[in-house]
Amino acid sequence: MSTRASNRYATPFAERFDLRLPLVQAPMVGATTPALVIAASNAGALGSLGAGAMTPDKLTAEVAEIRAGTSRPFGVNLFVLDEHTPDEATVRRALSAIDPLRAELGLPPGRALERYAHAFRAQLDRLVELRVPVVSFTFGVLDAADVARLKAAGSYVIGSATHVAEGLAWRDAGADAVCAQGAEAGGHRGTFIDAGKNPLVGTMALVPQLADALDIPVLAAGGIMDGRGIAAALALGAQAAQLGTVFLPCAESAIAEDWRRRLLASRDTSTSVTRAITGRYARGIRNTLMDRLEAEPSLVAPYPVQNALTQELRQTAAKADRGDYLSLWSGQGAPLLRGRPERAGAAELVDALDTEWRAAVNALSRIGAIE
Repeated sequence: MSTRASNRYATPFAERFDLRLPLVQAPMVGATTPALVIAASNAGALGSLGAGAMTPDKLTAEVAEIRAGTSRPFGVNLFVLDEHTPDEATVRRALSAIDPLRAELGLPPGRALERYAHAFRAQLDRLVELRVPVVSFTFGVLDAADVARLKAAGSYVIGSATHVAEGLAWRDAGADAVCAQGAEAGGHRGTFIDAGKNPLVGTMALVPQLADALDIPVLAAGGIMDGRGIAAALALGAQAAQLGTVFLPCAESAIAEDWRRRLLASRDTSTSVTRAITGRYARGIRNTLMDRLEAEPSLVAPYPVQNALTQELRQTAAKADRGDYLSLWSGQGAPLLRGRPERAGAAELVDALDTEWRAAVNALSRIGAIE
């Protein structure tokens, strides 16, 4: 049965995927589970799986689990990465800062690894084979031939952009849509043009500029936590809003309990953007891990090397529920979580966001702000 509600504010993107509301549940590596994707999609949003850290076989298994749980559209996100082989000195420098933290969790000194990230080409080839409804990409842009392969397999292709030049690059590659990632967003910055300058364009500035520059749909991400934010994103020219942080406390999320607690206790100034934890700029709640690794920035290895070298430390901290040693990715809107039921299911959250969004749109309509 269709989940689409009859309303004159439905966007072409929402209509294409028969969505109840113009909402994408963000693909968050380490937090999104098949259960979360299933619940979000079945409730009428577009559920999305963060698969950037998965082997092709793990990706296949999780897509099969999602398909067993829903007949609704869903998405899969990958990181666009080149092979990276660091020199011994880079690894040694990074471990000189990481090893004291490892010792505090009872871990032995770290060592160089055989591989620092899963092979992107193998992931991409498997994604083509899986023929999932929606595919999205972060950290880079595919070439036109790869975009064409995915579209020939029946997938709708979304690229991530943190400024206008990146949106234009994805348009030129043939993407079906672009997700505008504002500076308020939690987790890794998707920047791939002038990444070293770390452009931090806010959502309210980025979305209308991309909407004006592109003739394909724009999705809005970053700092959006409720129905008011979804309505605002549409008013700025987006065809849907992509929300991540608001889904982190959901019952189906895979994050540690201490991460949940810190999200709920956070303030508007609790997050910072850092490259110290993974080697790539990312927004998260400040903690011991961030402070200690930021103290010696010259020792931080580039992504994905730093990310891989801190991974065992963070995994051990998650098992021990010690938030001081986790990458507590979070957007700036996390304090807006307060007042929502704790550990609610994703379906309950989508229900609430749908009610809030419709109320916000109707209020704007009554005052003549929208037609």
